[in-house]
Amino acid sequence: MSKPREADLYGPVKAHLQRQGYEVKGEVGAADVVGRRKSETSDEDVVVVELKLGFSLALFHQGIERLALSDDVYVAVPAGGKGKALRNNVKLARRLGLGVLTVRVRDGFVEVLADPGPYAARKIKKKKKALLRAFDRLEGDPNEGGATRHGIVTGYRQDALKCARFLAVHGPSKGSKVAEWAEVPVATRIMADDHYGWFKRVERGVYGLTKAGAKGLADWGDV
Repeated sequence: MSKPREADLYGPVKAHLQRQGYEVKGEVGAADVVGRRKSETSDEDVVVVELKLGFSLALFHQGIERLALSDDVYVAVPAGGKGKALRNNVKLARRLGLGVLTVRVRDGFVEVLADPGPYAARKIKKKKKALLRAFDRLEGDPNEGGATRHGIVTGYRQDALKCARFLAVHGPSKGSKVAEWAEVPVATRIMADDHYGWFKRVERGVYGLTKAGAKGLADWGDV
């Protein structure tokens, strides 16, 4: 099957708007598609659609420009996109006040993924709480100006370093002792999970430092 062209989107989009009572014309001024119909609430409704073969910054820029002509502006792309990229592009369009249409070129099916209009992001309390926990857990501002020479420093990494420093000084120790003395309440879990390969279980509830852990202390000593 040949690659679709922008012109292949026009017919289905025109038919979609005509079914809603619009008179439709293409390439009107700077707009790809313009629909116009009489309205009970205003003199006339005008809808503008920008056609592109895929989402891009240029497409969003064009959509924003068309909002000076009408509140009802859509961007239309071929169907087939999926997953996180599609969801993120639709979310961005909604934040900009733009609608989104997808066109299945083989049969002309048009799907409305979002309608134009004001949009306010729904706040998710769980995510906000997680963000604040991460903020509180991070000591100081180790990532000031960007990542360190090793990468992004997380609160989890800082806690693991505290555990490693304690073991380097005191030798193999009980998780409860490390938790209390190093002031890391989740020390036992960190050493048991051993995401960095720094810790080894010596006996039940007792953990020691590996060679990788000693190297980690040397590498991350500036954090």
